[in-house]
Amino acid sequence: MSYLRLIYLVLVIIGGIKPMMHFLAWFNEYGYSWVDIVAAWTVNEASRGLMWDLTISACVLTIWMASEVYVRKDWWVFVVCFIATFGIGVSCGLPLYLFLRSRTFK
Repeated sequence: MSYLRLIYLVLVIIGGIKPMMHFLAWFNEYGYSWVDIVAAWTVNEASRGLMWDLTISACVLTIWMASEVYVRKDWWVFVVCFIATFGIGVSCGLPLYLFLRSRTFK
């Protein structure tokens, strides 16, 4: 495995664990309500700006992944990365896509 792929993999792990630690802590404290967490994301202008920044980035990433996957025909990669992006965040979905995209075929 190349150093670049190893870096992507480490970022997938960090980008998956770190946000989920905060989400799970929030859910454990306030309950498992998506309505409440979205309300928390929009509590002030700073958090609302960050929410929109990440939402737009996730949409751009999805469009880019879809356009590349259409050519490559790696539909399973799109599905896995889409779930990671919108289930965890761009910090997990983007490095996961780059990790899977950079694999070698034998």
